[in-house]
Amino acid sequence: MSANLAVRRRLHDDRTTAQRLRDGFDEFARRWPARFAILVFTTLILVLWGLLCLPFASADGSATDPVDALFTAVSSICVTGLSTVDMSTHWSVFGNVAILVGLEVGGIGVLTLASLLGLVVSRRLGLRSKLMAASDTNPSRVHAGPISESQAVRLGEIGGMLATVAGSVLVIEAALTVLIVPRLLIEGLDPWAAIWKGFYFAVSAFTNAGFVPTEFGMEPFEHDPWFLGVLSLGVTAGALGFPVIFGLLRWARVRARITLHVKLTLVTFFGLVVLGALAVLALEWNNAATIGAESPGEKALTATFLSFMTRSGGFSTVDVGQMHGSSLLVMDMLMFVGGGSASTAGGIKVTTLAVLFLAAFAEARGDTDMQAFGRRIPQDVLRLGVSVVLWGATIVAVCTVAILQLTGEPLDRVLFDVISAFATCGLSTGLTPDLPPAGKVILAAAMWAGRVGTVTLAAALAASTRRQLFTRAEERPIVG
Repeated sequence: MSANLAVRRRLHDDRTTAQRLRDGFDEFARRWPARFAILVFTTLILVLWGLLCLPFASADGSATDPVDALFTAVSSICVTGLSTVDMSTHWSVFGNVAILVGLEVGGIGVLTLASLLGLVVSRRLGLRSKLMAASDTNPSRVHAGPISESQAVRLGEIGGMLATVAGSVLVIEAALTVLIVPRLLIEGLDPWAAIWKGFYFAVSAFTNAGFVPTEFGMEPFEHDPWFLGVLSLGVTAGALGFPVIFGLLRWARVRARITLHVKLTLVTFFGLVVLGALAVLALEWNNAATIGAESPGEKALTATFLSFMTRSGGFSTVDVGQMHGSSLLVMDMLMFVGGGSASTAGGIKVTTLAVLFLAAFAEARGDTDMQAFGRRIPQDVLRLGVSVVLWGATIVAVCTVAILQLTGEPLDRVLFDVISAFATCGLSTGLTPDLPPAGKVILAAAMWAGRVGTVTLAAALAASTRRQLFTRAEERPIVG
C-alpha cells in the first residue's frame, strides 16, 4: 500500500513539475510575446544548424564546416536563399529534407509560428495567442498593442487567418509543383527526380528563398516564359503576404470590403515590379555580359523576371555580378523595400514605403492627415514606418562597413549582398561564398535581423512600455 502511495506521489510530483514548466512557458509568452517569438525562431535556427553539422547531412558523409552550416541554417529559416556551398550537390537527402522543413517554418512567419506553438502547448487559441498572431499581420500590435483602427485581419478572424496560412501553403506549393514537374521532365530528369526537385523549386519560390536544387542551375530556363512565369507566380503569392491572400479570399467568397492594407500592398507591389523592370531593361540594354545579346523580347522577359525577384525571390537567370553599378543600385532599393507585410518576403515592406510616400504627399499638399482610398491613416503608423526604415538602414550600414573592412571589396558588391541578406532576398554578386568566416557570420546576423523584423526586434529589446502621465512644453526644431 505504501509503495503504491509512493508511486502516486512521484507521478503527482512529475505532473506538478511539468505543469510548473508549462506555466512558466505560458507566462513568458504572455508577458513578452515578441521575445518569445524571437526565442522560438532562434531556437529553430540552432536546431537546424546542429542537424546540418552532422556528417550524414552532407552528400560525401563528411561534417560540414560549422560556419557554412550555420549560414545555411539561418538562410533556410530566414528564407533568404544566399548560400556559401553548392546547394544542388553539397547536401544529402537528409540535409535537403531538413532545409526544406526550415524553409516551410520560416515561410510561415516568426510570430505566426509562435502562435501555432502556443496553440499546441495550451490546446486552445487564447487571447494572447490571438494577439501574437495578429501582430504578424500588423506590426502595430507589437509596437503599441491593440489599436482601434480596422486591421488587415481582425482579432476575431485569427483562427481563419491561421487556417488560411496552412491551407494556402499546401495548395499553392502543390499547384506550383504540378506546373514545374513537366518542364523538368522535358529537361531530362527521371520522374522521381523531377517530382522531388519540382517540389523543392515550388517551396523555394513560395517561401521566397531562391535556392536552386538542380546541378545545371537556371541556365536551361533563362528564356523559358513558362518556367520563369511559374516561379514569378510562386514568388508573388508568397511575397504579397497572408493578410492579402486572406482578404482576397474573403472578397471572392462574400464580396467583403477590400481593406486599405490589401489595396496599398497590391498597388505598391506591382507598381515597383513595373518600375523595376523598366529600369533594369533601360540600364542593361547594351550590357553584353547580361542581356545585351538577347532579342528585345528576351530582354523584356529577363528584366521583368529580375524585377519580380527583387521582391525577395532570389532566383536569377543572369550573372548579377556583371551588371552595371547603376543597375545594382536600383536593385538595392527594390530589395530594401521587399514584399508585403506578414509574407515570406523580407525588407521594410511595400506598405511602409507607401505610408512614407503618402506622408510626403500630404505634407506637400498641406494636408494634416494622410489619406488613401478614402481612408485616413493615423500618425502612429507613420512613426512606425520611419522607425522601420531607420532600424533597417542602420543594420545595413553597420554590416556593410564591417564587411568592407574585412574584405576590401568594392562598395557596390558589398552593399548589394548585405541588402540582399537583410531583405532575405537571396540575389548575390558572387561575393557571399568567398567571404571569410567573420563576414559570413555578419551576413547571417543581417539575415536574422531582417527576418525577425525591425519592429519585432525593437519591441523585444524594450523592457516595458512607458506611459507618460504629463505633457512637456512644445518646441519646434528646424527641419530640412
